[in-house]
Parts: sequence; C-alpha cells; structure tokens
Amino acid sequence: MMTSALPVMRVAGIGAWANGMPSWAAMRAVARGEAEPQADAPRRPSTDLLPPNERRRAPDTVLLALQVAQAACLDANADPATLPSVFASMHGDLTITDFMCQTLAQTPTDISPTKFHNSVHNAAAGYWTIGVGCRAAATAISAYQATFAQGMLEAAMQLADGAPAVLLVASDGPSSGPLAAVSRSTGLLGVALVLARDDAASEGVRLAADLLSRAAPASKRGRLFAWLEGNAMAPALVMLEALALGEPECVLDAGPDVSLVVRFSGNACA
Repeated sequence: MMTSALPVMRVAGIGAWANGMPSWAAMRAVARGEAEPQADAPRRPSTDLLPPNERRRAPDTVLLALQVAQAACLDANADPATLPSVFASMHGDLTITDFMCQTLAQTPTDISPTKFHNSVHNAAAGYWTIGVGCRAAATAISAYQATFAQGMLEAAMQLADGAPAVLLVASDGPSSGPLAAVSRSTGLLGVALVLARDDAASEGVRLAADLLSRAAPASKRGRLFAWLEGNAMAPALVMLEALALGEPECVLDAGPDVSLVVRFSGNACA
C-alpha cells in the first residue's frame, strides 16, 4: 500500500459559517451537543472587506468565503495581505450557473455581465485578494467529493515548498433549477483554516497527514451532518467534527481509491 507522508502542519486559525451557525464557536457548540443552531442567526454572511456597492453585487457564496477567511485570519492574528491562499469549492456558484444557462436558453442577449463576472470558479479568490490587498498566490480548486481533501493537500504542498503559512478556504452554496437534480447542494457552509509550518514553540492543533492508496471508509456522522449534510462541502464536516470533539484522527476522501488520514495532537481548537 502506497503511503505518502506530508509536512506536519499547525492550525493557526479557524473560521466557519453555516446556516444557524455563524461562527466556529457556534458550530463547535452544535457538534458537541451544547447548543442547537440559532434560529435568529444572520441568514446571509457579511464582510466589511468590500465597499457597499461591491457587497450588494457579490453573491452569497463570495460573502461566505470572505467571512470565514477573514475570521480565520483574525483568529490566527495573521496579516491576510501576506498569505497565499487556496479556495476550494466543489461547484462554485450553481445558482448563478443555473441563471446564466436559463438566460442563454431563453433570452441570450440579456446575459448579465455582473452575473458572468461572479460565475467563474475563482470569483471568491479574486474578491478576497482585492479586498485585502493580497499579492500572494491564490489558487482555486475543485475535485468533486475530494475537494476539501485536495485543498488540504495543495496547502500542505505550498507549506512544503517554503510558505510560512497558507489560508485554506472551503465553501459551497445551494444549487437550483435543473442543475439541482444532478449536483445537489443545499444551504451555505464554509470553513477556513490558516495552516502554518510546524513550530514546537507555538500553540494550536498540529496535523500529521498521510496520503494512502485506499478508499476512505464511511465516516462517523455526528451532529453537524444532521444539519449540514445536504451541502456540497459536507465532506469537510468529517474534519470539523473531529476538531470540535478533540478526536485523535479523521480520514478524508481524497479521490478514487485515495484517502487522507489526518492525525491531531496538541491543544484543541477552542
């Protein structure tokens, strides 16, 4: 069995947002059974990184990615303008894709330049780098069910290549129209991690990961899955629940017959 060891990483900061769980603290409390999703929580993510006009034009998927990215950087006390970033999304914005397909089929001359601008897979990465003034590399990645694991791998490789820290943002929104029948996704779910090279003097959870040539086993599905399983980024919940519950490891689906085993040590993500 092929095994590929990856560099040891440290979770320097974490941010999360989902319907009824507008922060990592709220999501962690739901995962632990200490709370239920908040009925009065904001229904739409928000960020102060964009001017008011840009905020109004930006789709929820972009606002989601920016909110969790900003939260993770604040948690890590990291300057977002200096961090290379990896933006992972299984689908991009399927609501906009459905709108554009419908418009092209019915009234093609009415296609919206703004909608087209927001339809590209790296839209969130573009808004982020402009909003924080970041000139470091930004990567947009998609790998179906393995999207989150492949985002982790990309971040790990950038750390191995010399980056002191990398921002990983993984998020997806709802699908609609005919696309919902083949690419189902409901609600909003986003998570961001500032991953840093291991430093024995620093606090935080350490991740030791191995890439194995075997399919990921069926994962244990806790409370977060009960609320968020319908979202395309649900595979990330495997790691979020492990972090919230202080479990020693988790196994992520990294592709056909490939799994990413992540072992945790150090202080919990409180």
